[in-house]
Amino acid sequence: MPSNPRNGRPYRDLCRAQRALGLPCWWCGREIDYSLTGRDAQRSPWGFTLDHAQPLSRGGHLLDPANARSAHRRCNSARGNRTDAQRQPVRSSRRW
Repeated sequence: MPSNPRNGRPYRDLCRAQRALGLPCWWCGREIDYSLTGRDAQRSPWGFTLDHAQPLSRGGHLLDPANARSAHRRCNSARGNRTDAQRQPVRSSRRW
C-alpha cells in the first residue's frame, strides 16, 4: 500500500468514476472544464478535483463514493474543511 492513499489505485479509480459523470461543481454550481487533463488540470483553478462532502479531517472517508463530489480546484481549496452546513460563498481572498 502506498504511503499516501491518494496515490493508490482505489483513489484513482474513484476520481476516474466521478470525473466520468461530468457533473458541475457541487460547491458553486458552475460547469467544470473536463477537457483539462494532466498538468493543465492541476494548474487551472477551473479544472476537476475530487472533493469530499464530509471533510476527511471531520471523519469523512477517503474512498467512500457517497462522500465524493466533483468540484473546481479553486472551490475545493477555498472551501477548506467546512461542511455544507457551514456553507459560505467562495470569494477571492482580496479585492481586485
